[in-house]
Amino acid sequence: MSTHAKRERLLLADLLEAAGPEALTLCEGWKTRDLAAHVVVRERRADAAGGLVISALKNRLDRVQAEFAAKPYEELIQLIRTGPPRFSPMSLKQIDEAANTVEFFVHAEDVRRAQPDWSRRELDPVFADALWSNVEKTARVLGRKSPVGLVLRRPDGRTAVAHKGAPVVTVTGEPSELLLFASGRQDAADVQVEGEKEAVDRLHRAALGM
Repeated sequence: MSTHAKRERLLLADLLEAAGPEALTLCEGWKTRDLAAHVVVRERRADAAGGLVISALKNRLDRVQAEFAAKPYEELIQLIRTGPPRFSPMSLKQIDEAANTVEFFVHAEDVRRAQPDWSRRELDPVFADALWSNVEKTARVLGRKSPVGLVLRRPDGRTAVAHKGAPVVTVTGEPSELLLFASGRQDAADVQVEGEKEAVDRLHRAALGM
């Protein structure tokens, strides 16, 4: 059975291919070529991907990512489709699912929602619940830089506290939209935001996410 991560990987590759190498994305400063290079480096060059979380390795990450971005765009797309080499831990189904499901979903939306004619995906309930599970597990990390109290709420009333504090802003939406909002895509997420106007404005300007 196909995993969520495998499906999202192929969808991301299709979206990048259709958009072409010079299309805008929701990742500030990145076009589709840059985003494709990021995806490839993240799962194929562990020696450089550490720069995503370790500041001392940031220069190496930037250098390696630039090298990949200079490759033919079609090659990058194929590398994404085929996935990491067999010796990579990310080639294991369980690790792929845990590490890449959200990564690929969010980046697919980075491509989709940067285009003027984008349309929202209808997600099946099982996948929506998988995204919500991730929101619950990572809410505190994603919301750690929130300047106000932040509560993420599904339409059915289930909530996740992303940041404690006052005043409190409550963001309501489907799991996919809450994930995008908490990942720093506030303006692109289809959500309802409730709270004091000043607090809401501060939240929209905040650098949420990893």
